Amino acid sequence: MTKDKNIYINRELSWLQFNARVLQEAADKKVPLIERLRFLGIFSNNLDEFFKVRYATVKRIFDAGKGGKSELGGIKAGELLEEITKVVIEQQKESLEILHHIEEELEKENIFIINESEINFSQKDFIKNYFYQEISPALVVIVLNEAVDLPELKDSAGYLTVKMSNSDGKYQYALIEIPKNMERFIVLPKEGDANYIIMVDDVIRHCLDEIFNIFDYETISAHMIKITRDGELDFDSDLSKSFIDKLSRSVKERKSGDPVRFVHDKNIDSDTLNFLLERMSIDSRDSIIPGGRYHNRRDYMGFPSLGRKDLLYDRIQPLPVKGLSLQESIFTTIAKKDYLVYTPYHTFSYVVKFLREAALDPKVKTIKITIYRLAQISHVASSLINAAKNGKKVTVSIELRARFDEEANINYAEQMQDSGVIMLFGVPGLKVHSKMCVIEREEDNKLKRYGFVSTGNFNESTAKFYTDFTLLTANAKILKDINKVFNFLEVNYVVNRYKHIITSPHYSRTRFFALIDNEIENAKNGKEAFIKLKMNSISSYKMIDKLYEASRAGVKIQMIIRGLCCLVPGVKGMSENIEVISIVDKFLEHTRLYIFSNDNNPLTYISSADWMTRNIEHRVEVSCPIYDEDIKQELQDLFNICWNDNVKARVINEMQDNTYLTNNKPKVRAQFDTYKYYINKLEG
Repeated sequence: MTKDKNIYINRELSWLQFNARVLQEAADKKVPLIERLRFLGIFSNNLDEFFKVRYATVKRIFDAGKGGKSELGGIKAGELLEEITKVVIEQQKESLEILHHIEEELEKENIFIINESEINFSQKDFIKNYFYQEISPALVVIVLNEAVDLPELKDSAGYLTVKMSNSDGKYQYALIEIPKNMERFIVLPKEGDANYIIMVDDVIRHCLDEIFNIFDYETISAHMIKITRDGELDFDSDLSKSFIDKLSRSVKERKSGDPVRFVHDKNIDSDTLNFLLERMSIDSRDSIIPGGRYHNRRDYMGFPSLGRKDLLYDRIQPLPVKGLSLQESIFTTIAKKDYLVYTPYHTFSYVVKFLREAALDPKVKTIKITIYRLAQISHVASSLINAAKNGKKVTVSIELRARFDEEANINYAEQMQDSGVIMLFGVPGLKVHSKMCVIEREEDNKLKRYGFVSTGNFNESTAKFYTDFTLLTANAKILKDINKVFNFLEVNYVVNRYKHIITSPHYSRTRFFALIDNEIENAKNGKEAFIKLKMNSISSYKMIDKLYEASRAGVKIQMIIRGLCCLVPGVKGMSENIEVISIVDKFLEHTRLYIFSNDNNPLTYISSADWMTRNIEHRVEVSCPIYDEDIKQELQDLFNICWNDNVKARVINEMQDNTYLTNNKPKVRAQFDTYKYYINKLEG
C-alpha cells in the first residue's frame, strides 16, 4: 500500500478534535448548567497541557531545523504550528460564545456573574473588605520601566497588565499576578433569591485605585494575559546526582521553560501588546492567541454549586460487586473466583480493603505494587506504609516522571522510603505505566499469591470520575507472570518470558500482531473474525497499518477511542471494515479493553496500554488476559453497551467533524446504562 498523507490523521490535530468533543459537552443544553461550565474548565485545562507538551514538542522539532514530516504524519512542523494556532483560535472563539450563552442561562436561574462595573452599592463594602483581608496581602505587583527587566512570568499563571495614562501621552505599565492560592470565584451575599458571583480578577480591577494610589494618572485599565511554557523535562548527565535530585532540579527548571503560547485579552491596545511581546521575546512561532476578558478558565472546574443540585449531574452511589464483601476477607473470597471492579460504578474501597488486609494479615509476607499517580491524601500509600511498619517486605515501583505529578510522587516516595518501604525508581529509558500488585501469603507452609491488575491509577480521587477496570485474582498463572515483571523492574537487564500476560516494551507489538494475524487467517478461511478495541488513544502507525491489513482481509473491527485517533476509518480498499466512535460524557472514559474473536472463542484482555508508540515501545505496560468466563461475558456486555450508545457517541471519520451517532434504535447512553446494568446484576 502506497503511503500518503491521507493514511493517517495528524495526532496533534486529532487531539484538538477530541478537545472539541469536550467543548461540545459545554455547549449541550441537555447537560446541567454548572456541569457545562465545568466542561469549559476541562477544555481549558486540556488545552494548557496540550501546549506545554505537544505544541512544545512540535516547536522543538521546528527549532531543531527538522521538517518533521515523518514524525508528524505527513505535515511539516512549521505548517503544523500554524494550523494548531488557527484551530485553537477558532475553538477559543467558540468557547467564549458558549460561555456567554451559559451565563445567560444562569441568569434565568437567578445566578449572576458580575464584573467590577456591575457592583451595586450594597456589595461595595463586602468587596472592599474581602480585597483588604484576603486578596491584597497575597498580591504580587510589579511596576515596569526601562530600568527593570520584565520578570519571568510563571507558567499558566494569570496576570493583569495595567496601563496608567496621562493626557500628555505619558504612561506607566505594571503587572499584577492573580493569586493562585485562593478561590477564583467569590460568592457575594445573597439578595433575595438572587445569587451573585464575582471573579477575583474583577475585584482587583475594582480596587486598582487603591493599589496604585501613589501614582499620578488620569486613566487606568487592566487586561489579562497568560503565558504557557514548554513542559517537557530536560535531565542533566551528572552521574554524581541521584535520580530524585536530577528530577527535582528538572521540575524546577520546567517553570522557566521556553514560552510556547501567549494568550491575551483581545481588547488590549496594540501598544501594550507589542510592548509585552517585545519584552518577552515572543515571536511568530509561539502561538499568540487573542482571547476573552478572562483566562485560566480551567478554574471553572471548581465553579461553586451554590447548593443547586438541580444544576449538577446526580451523584451515583458506587455499587458493591456481587459476591464480594468489604466486611469479609478479600483473600478468602478471591481464592475461589476472580472478581472485576469497575469504578466509578463500583466502589474503589475494594482496592484499599485489599491493601489494608494485606498490611494487617500476619500471613502476608511480601507486597509489590506499581504506582503512577496517587491521590493528594492517599489511603493506598498509608496502607503500604502501615504494612512496612508491620514487618512486611513492601516493594513499590513509583514512576517519578508521571507528567505534572513529579513533585507529589517524590514526596510520597520519600515518605514511604522513610518508613522502610523498598523503592524502585523506574527503568532507565522507560516509564513504568503498568498498574499491578502482587502479594505473597503463607498458607499450609507454602506461599500463595494474590493480586490485582488495573487499567487505571490507584487513586481514590480520580476513581470517582475515571472509568477503570481492576481484576482481583488469585490465578497462579497470571500472578507468576506479574511477579516476573517486578523481577524485571528490580533487575532491568533480565528479560523474562511470559506465558499469559502481554508486556511492553518487549512483547506487546509481536503479541498483538499475532492476535490480529489469527483474525486475518480466520477471515481468509471463512471463519468468524472480529476485533473489538476500547482505549484512550491510537497513534502507533505500525499498529494502525496492521489494523488496515486486517480490514482488507475482511476482519470486522469496532473501536471506541476517547481521545486522539490517527487511524482513518471507512476508506475503501484500506479501512472499510473499521468503525470508530468516541464517547465523551459525565465520566472520563479510561478503560482499555481488547477482544479478539478467535473463531468464536474470544480472547479478552484489560490493559494499562493505549496503542501509542510510547506505550508499545517506551513504557512498562501490562495487558492481562481474562480467564473467568463470567467476567469475559461481562466485559463483552460492557463493550456492547458503549458501542450501542446513540446519545453521547460521536463518529470518528476522515472529516474529523465529531458528528453525533444517531439512529432510530432505543436510546442508549452508555454511562447511565452501565450503571443500570450493574443494578440489574445485583438484583438478578
